[in-house]
Amino acid sequence: MTWALASSILIGFVFKMLMSPPSAVVAWGLSKFALHPHLDTKDVKITFNGKHLEEEEKNRFTDYFNKSNFLKKHDIFPGNEKLFLHPVTNVTPFVINVKNRKKEINFFVYSSDNHVDVVKQYKEKVFSYSLSSDYLQKFTM
Repeated sequence: MTWALASSILIGFVFKMLMSPPSAVVAWGLSKFALHPHLDTKDVKITFNGKHLEEEEKNRFTDYFNKSNFLKKHDIFPGNEKLFLHPVTNVTPFVINVKNRKKEINFFVYSSDNHVDVVKQYKEKVFSYSLSSDYLQKFTM
């Protein structure tokens, strides 16, 4: 009798957790699939024109990147990935290399007058999106 009561309470608890999980679990799950992730400075190497940014500049750039606002995602059709990874432009990108456990992700940050374009490369997949950040647009070394 008690095992039936305990099992029904346990099943009810599991059902409740599946139907409305705590916000911490939801936030963790969403962060795993975020297009514009929150970067940690200890996992990041940033280069500009072949030179690594110093620790203070790296922290400042990462903070600006994390605080920037997501504008929109750009569609990339199969076969056009190289056009986004190596665009024909006079802008030299900031290259962010993130190594976290088994993952290695590269971000190419192109700054323009009214927005910031980001190209994210993870393994063979390429994503592109725009950000709004006054600080990133005017970031200088």
